[in-house]
Amino acid sequence: MRILLVEDEPDAARMLAKGLREEAYAVDVAGDGERALESAFVNDYDLVILDVMLPGKNGFEVCRELRAAGSAVPVLMLTARDAVEDKVEGLDSGADDYLPKPFDFEELLARVRALLRRKPALYPEVIGVADLSIDTRARRATRGGREIDLTAKEYALLEYLARRAGEVVGRADIAEHVWDESYDPFSKVIDVFIQRLRRKVDGGQRLKLIRTRRGAGYMLTSEGPGDDA
Repeated sequence: MRILLVEDEPDAARMLAKGLREEAYAVDVAGDGERALESAFVNDYDLVILDVMLPGKNGFEVCRELRAAGSAVPVLMLTARDAVEDKVEGLDSGADDYLPKPFDFEELLARVRALLRRKPALYPEVIGVADLSIDTRARRATRGGREIDLTAKEYALLEYLARRAGEVVGRADIAEHVWDESYDPFSKVIDVFIQRLRRKVDGGQRLKLIRTRRGAGYMLTSEGPGDDA
């Protein structure tokens, strides 16, 4: 899942981005409203975490412009302004949730998970494909009851494939949602991570769940034949 974090205070942005990345989210950071809108209109984000007090356009203005442009991306608004009228303005501008500062990071994560489950439809907390089970709350995966030891990025890739189970997912789509703006489209990093997942998820298993569709991308499924020749 790819998140746009809009925060003008460098230390706060750095700490939040680090914490979110440790939870397997891909994070882009924008330090002002104009940069936030540029990033949001260019990239396909799964969530925007938006501070209200920004240089130039404030968070309320950014959110209103996103909604006016037809964007339905979930927006979690962060602010030190916790008066009722500020919360009302935030929600009226199009925000989906509102979290006053200071906040506990665990609460932020819980709200992020709740908002991500709403897009594009309600997602279950546990996703199952054959005997593979992915607990999106605990961010852990098991196969046949055995826990799979995954890095944060491996987990993020597996969860994204699981959310799109049964669909062929192209490399560009994976890069858009699992990696951030530093991703090099000419690298082979996605192929490398798919190979790692295959070893961990399908190694020693009769039924292979991670399939390749030549020229199209990858699929997580228990149905149909194996990889294209």
